Amino acid sequence: MGRMTFLGSATMLRSAAFGFAMAAGLFLAQTGAQAAPKTAITVGMSVEPTGLDPTAAAPVAIGQVTWQNIFEGLTTIDKSGKVQPQLAESWQISPDGLTYTFKLRQGVTFHNGVAFDSSVAKFSLDRARGADSVNPQKRYFASIDMIETPDASTLVLKLKQPAGSLLYWLGWPASVMVEPKSAADNKTTPIGTGPFKFASWAKGSKVDLARNPDYWNKDVSVKLDTASFRFMADPQAQAAALKAGDVDAFPEFAAPELIKSFEGDTRLVTVIGNTELKVVAGMNNARKPFDDKRVRQALMMAVDRATVVEGAWSGLGTPIGSHYTPNDRGYKDLTGVYPYDPEKAKALLAEAGYASGFTFTIKAPQMAYAQRTSQVLQAMFAEIGVTMNIETTEFPAKWVADVMKATDYDMTIVAHAEPMDIDIYARDPYYFNYKNPAFNDVLKKVEATADPAEQEKLYGEAQAILADDVPALYLFVMPKLGVWDGKVKGLWENEPIPSNVLTDVHWEE
Repeated sequence: MGRMTFLGSATMLRSAAFGFAMAAGLFLAQTGAQAAPKTAITVGMSVEPTGLDPTAAAPVAIGQVTWQNIFEGLTTIDKSGKVQPQLAESWQISPDGLTYTFKLRQGVTFHNGVAFDSSVAKFSLDRARGADSVNPQKRYFASIDMIETPDASTLVLKLKQPAGSLLYWLGWPASVMVEPKSAADNKTTPIGTGPFKFASWAKGSKVDLARNPDYWNKDVSVKLDTASFRFMADPQAQAAALKAGDVDAFPEFAAPELIKSFEGDTRLVTVIGNTELKVVAGMNNARKPFDDKRVRQALMMAVDRATVVEGAWSGLGTPIGSHYTPNDRGYKDLTGVYPYDPEKAKALLAEAGYASGFTFTIKAPQMAYAQRTSQVLQAMFAEIGVTMNIETTEFPAKWVADVMKATDYDMTIVAHAEPMDIDIYARDPYYFNYKNPAFNDVLKKVEATADPAEQEKLYGEAQAILADDVPALYLFVMPKLGVWDGKVKGLWENEPIPSNVLTDVHWEE
């Protein structure tokens, strides 16, 4: 679900998959006359993860530390957004789409020495889909009816109905393989099969990783011996740490207005990439007056998206009209469905019985983009006679408790980071409290077909329904602004999934 992350130029934003990455160096000891190549890196992050198990909680920061570094899945998502084999080296799908047979890699061990095999894979998937599961993407596994393990290297998934996105979903952070005996402790001491082992976590400060000398994938040459993720919320502190060399990279630098301060720095580079981060102001569709579609439509027409992007993120961002980005297949530009028109907005409010306006509260996370956007929206709503009070709500803890779980809010604002997550509007429960059977039917049809052209057409229909119903105010796609040492190589230029993959990262000699 939503969180925050930041990416690239308005032009680049219109191209490919979201995201991108991080990295950069530290010093390694010198031995003899020549300096050894740097094999350590310190990566900055704005948000500290709440835990280190991406199968147990939703915040994006968990996967940004652990996915592809500590944990791996049956499949993975590569830097261009395509599904690739990982712990499953191959698979076959039955003609009716109901049986998936995976051939698992042999010789893979977890960081604690336990072997990975079909029983472990079955345990991981059963844990993710079970009645007591707290997996943030539990719905991804709902189509699985039975799991069979004919032998140690064969895993068979029998489905209740076709799931056209299953191989993609299995590559997500929430779908990683976990070792049964250590699974319960992964929140604090994660054990995976990845190229890096967990070393330590100084709460409030950093997480340290160390290279896994027994990594199974001998086709990969991991150059880093150690990596440190440092957590720093204040943008001024981020900029100072980068300039001082205390942090080697901030793949998601939190202050676009400070980007110009790096001009002239010969050591640091600024990289603008693409993201899936959809900044939306969600409304509680079960609470008055937001249960009236006309009110939601009026608020959308009160919003000048270009001004929001300028005020919230220094003009870096792409306006959107639905819960979809220009990177996604089947994208439609629906910003013209309810364009900025305050006079029409006032008329529609009057028609809905709110000629004198109304007052409500937005629960806005503390991150800069959420606070700034809220302030811009507050001024725009005032123009149509609507008073919005801003209540800063700590993210993630209080926001997850109040908004995500209790749905105790009028309006909120957050950047939804997952690619292709338009299905959140079909989830019940979900914090929007939006219920539209016609929308749900469209998404069911997407999973029932494996034809990409048909899926794109259906995604277009889904976007159009949301653009008209306005269960949330669709604002803009955030750019990803990366700042790091120019000698660091191997970073993902674009990142189709929220991550900081270190596998190929190395220092230029």
